Amino acid sequence: MGTNVVFLGWNQPMPGRERMAIEHFGEYMQYLGGLQQAGTIQAFDAVFLNPHGGDLNGFVFIRGDSARLDALLSSEPWETHLIRAGLELGALGMLRGVTGDLLMQQMATYTKAIPA
Repeated sequence: MGTNVVFLGWNQPMPGRERMAIEHFGEYMQYLGGLQQAGTIQAFDAVFLNPHGGDLNGFVFIRGDSARLDALLSSEPWETHLIRAGLELGALGMLRGVTGDLLMQQMATYTKAIPA
């Protein structure tokens, strides 16, 4: 499983854009499924959070190879989806991260950098 990840989170749809956001979500899930079938990404999960009073109410977690994720995030289709989502959803945000073996490598590097 990929050790590089993209976390794309959001709050709620913008008032009046709920239907647009729902339609786009379906298109985006198909897009990610196609990327997974093509081997561009290794896996993805979409999550809707239960109401909790915060401003993160859903996210997509995408795993893949760092170079492929870099290429994906600079592609026109990705940017188009991100722009559309930004017009439809409040508090849209995207982060890159690591997990698995790469997380442990980074923790080891961090630990070595701590002054004695």
